[in-house]
Amino acid sequence: MKLRHFFAAMAFAVLAMPLSAQVKAKWGNTDTRYPVEAGAEIKTTGVNSTAAWRGERVNFQLLVSNAGEDAQVTYSFSDLKCGKNVIPAANVVGGFVQPVITDRFTGCGHHAVDAYGENLSADRITDEATTVLEANTSRGLWLTVEVPQTVKPGTYTGSVIVTANGKTLKNSYSVKVLNHTLPAPKEWRFHLDFWQNPYAVARVHNVELWSDKHFELLRPYMEKLAAGGQKVITATLTHKPWNGQTFDPFGSMVTWVRKADGSWWYDFTVFDRWVEFMMDCGIDKEITCFSMIPWRLAFRYYDQATDSHKEMKCAPGEKAYSEFWGGMLKAFAAHLKEKGWFDKTFISMDERSLQQMQAAIKVIKENAPGMKISMAGNYHPEIEADIADYCLGIETSNAYTPELLARRRAEGKVSTYYTCCSAEYPNVFTFTAPADAEFIALEALSKDLDGYLRWAYNSWTEDAEKDSRFISWPAGDTYIVYPFSISSVRWERMVQGIQQFEKYKILMDEAKANGNKARVAKLEKLLKSIDLKKISKESANMVNGFRNGLNKM
Repeated sequence: MKLRHFFAAMAFAVLAMPLSAQVKAKWGNTDTRYPVEAGAEIKTTGVNSTAAWRGERVNFQLLVSNAGEDAQVTYSFSDLKCGKNVIPAANVVGGFVQPVITDRFTGCGHHAVDAYGENLSADRITDEATTVLEANTSRGLWLTVEVPQTVKPGTYTGSVIVTANGKTLKNSYSVKVLNHTLPAPKEWRFHLDFWQNPYAVARVHNVELWSDKHFELLRPYMEKLAAGGQKVITATLTHKPWNGQTFDPFGSMVTWVRKADGSWWYDFTVFDRWVEFMMDCGIDKEITCFSMIPWRLAFRYYDQATDSHKEMKCAPGEKAYSEFWGGMLKAFAAHLKEKGWFDKTFISMDERSLQQMQAAIKVIKENAPGMKISMAGNYHPEIEADIADYCLGIETSNAYTPELLARRRAEGKVSTYYTCCSAEYPNVFTFTAPADAEFIALEALSKDLDGYLRWAYNSWTEDAEKDSRFISWPAGDTYIVYPFSISSVRWERMVQGIQQFEKYKILMDEAKANGNKARVAKLEKLLKSIDLKKISKESANMVNGFRNGLNKM
C-alpha cells in the first residue's frame, strides 16, 4: 500500500467492514516493530511470560493479524491471579501500536521533510480499545503491567481477550513477581532530564497559552513524565533560547520590562505558575532555566516608553551584556529565595563555547552568588568545577574519568550524558530498534553516570500523530510521546531501562552492605555485558540478558 493512501484508507475502512475476516493473535516480543502489511504469517519469537519486582512495570506485545477482509478489532485485559492474590486488570494498560511515517538516520542538518524518503514504523501506542485491521495487515497490541508494590510474590496469570467480528481469541500470559520491591519513581536515583515544551501542547490542543485549560491539558503529559522518574523542570528566561529550532518555538516565562524611566522590572508570574504546576505533578528536584547564552544573541524585552517589543543585542564579555543580565540575576535570585527555590534552580546553557561560558559564569558569580549552573555540551575542564549539573554528548562522555565522577558525586554534583541527532546508537528515533531505548539507561550505568538528558519530550512536528519527520533531524528526534498524552514503544522501553538501572543499584548496595563479595562480583560481571560497541547488532540480546540476569539474583 502506498503511504500517501494509508491513512485515508484507514478512515474509509471504519465506514465499510465486511463480516468475513480471518483474524489471528499470537504472542510477539517487545523488541520488534511489526510491519503493517505483513498479513497473518509473520514469523516472530513469542514471549508471554516475564519476571518483575514489586513496583516494576513490564511490557508484552501481542501480534494481531488479519488475512481476510477488513475487520473491527477490540481488546480487553483480565485480572492476573495467583491463587487468591490479584493484580487488577486496571493495572494493565496499553493499546494497539499504530504506525507513523519515519525516515532513516541522516545526522544533523536542515533538509526537506521528504528528502530521505518515507516508511511506516510501529511506534504510537494508542489508548483506543478498538482498531480497524485492513485485509492482510497486522498490529502489535502493547501491554504494560504495573505490578503493585504491595502484591505478594508468586506467578500471576491473566489473559488478553481479542474480539473481531464476533470471534473471540483468548491469549494467556504470566508475570512472576519476585521478592524485591522497586521504590516509587520519585525516589529513583536515575537523573532523567527530558526537556518539556508547553508551547507545543497549547498549539496542538488549540488553547490559550498559560490559561487554566492549558494547564489542565498539560497535566497528563507531565504526570506521565513524572512516572518515568523525571527530575527536572524545564523553564525559559528568554524568548527563543534555541532560536526557534522546533515547530513550536519556546517563549520566555519571564516578562522583561524596561520602564519609561530606564529602570527594569521583571514579571515572574508565568514562571512561578509553571514551576508550581510541575512540582504538583511530582517533578521537583531541579529547575533548569534557559538561557543566558541563547543560540542567537538577541534578548527580547518590552519597552514601556514606545509600547513595543525590542531586542537587546549583546554577547558574553561585553559591558552591555553584563549590565543587561546583572539586574535580572539580582532580581531573580531574590525572587527564588523568597519562593524557597534558590537551591534547586540552575542557570542553564546548551552547547555553548568555553569563552562564552566563562564570561557568563563571571556575571552569575558577581550578581547572584551561590546560583547553580548547568550545561549540556562539550567537556571544558576550565569550568567543570563551576558546573553543578554537567551533561556531555555520548561522543565525548569518555572525558568523565572515574576520579572526576567520584569527586563530583562527593560534591553533590550531577554528571550525565545525552544523545541527539548526531548519534545513531543508542537513540530514540521512530525507526530505532526498541531495545536501544532501554540500552540508554544501561549505558549510563556502565559508565557510572548519574543519568541521561534528552532535549525533546514533546516538541512535536506539524502532524506528529501521523508524520514524525522534521526538517533538521532524523524522524522522531523531536518527541518521544504523542499528542493527547499517547505513549510510544520508545518511551515504554526507556522507562524499562531506567528500572533496571535502579534494580542494579539496589542489589549492589545490598550486596556490599552484607559483605557478599560473590554477589558483587556477579553484578560487576553482568554489567560488563553492556558494550556500546556492539549496540548496532546486539542491543536486544544485551538488554534482555541484563534484565534476566538481574531477575535471577
